[in-house]
Amino acid sequence: MSSTAEFDGLVAVVTGGASGIGAAIASRLTEGGAQVAVLDLNPDDAAEGLFAVAANVADDASVRAAIDAVAERFGRIDIVVNNAGIGAQGSIEDNPDDEWHRVFDINVVGIARVSRAALPHLRKSPSAAIVNTSSIAATAGLPQRALYTATKGAVLSLTRAMAADHLREGVRVNAVNPGTADTPWVGRLLSSAEDPAAERAALNARQPHGRLVAASEVADAVAYLASPRSGSTTGTSIAVDGGMHELRLRPE
Repeated sequence: MSSTAEFDGLVAVVTGGASGIGAAIASRLTEGGAQVAVLDLNPDDAAEGLFAVAANVADDASVRAAIDAVAERFGRIDIVVNNAGIGAQGSIEDNPDDEWHRVFDINVVGIARVSRAALPHLRKSPSAAIVNTSSIAATAGLPQRALYTATKGAVLSLTRAMAADHLREGVRVNAVNPGTADTPWVGRLLSSAEDPAAERAALNARQPHGRLVAASEVADAVAYLASPRSGSTTGTSIAVDGGMHELRLRPE
């Protein structure tokens, strides 16, 4: 089997796949031979050639309709990448209850909605895999990210529980934990800072390898976790964070 054929014959669903990390994941899986369906609030932004479906992961009917559309189009679903999510800034004093409910509804309950809708199809697949996008925020305390951190910690714990529940059904479940990635969302945060250049330099320096994580690097980790070649990998996570979680380098 060639190095680019590990996903031949498989159908993958990527939520939030029209931009940023999701778009990089969709591209990587396509390069690996998968047929990729993108579920996104803005499907028109998806890369040309992908099957893009409008979906709101905060709405169960929307999710089920989108998954049904993918199954009807391709006849199967083998891989689900739960990548859709939103950010939040501030300490626990800064976000009202409505915002806590909204971010949890998208970042955590959204994973449950998409996964449970896809499970009947995944159970039929010989190579079923779910990959959830967590974050460095799940494993390291970051300032001014209380709400976001709480959701991503929940994603990491949910990943392990899902892996335990569905392993004997033939469905592997793992997570990827990106560091601060060079995405449009981070770009918008930087542009709103008082000194964007200084803020970017600080984000670069926070990661031991000295730069933001590339979306393509996260996509490669997702591809490993989703690949049929990784059949003994389940219930775990891969940090793609330049060493931020595990390394403690001396100052230069």
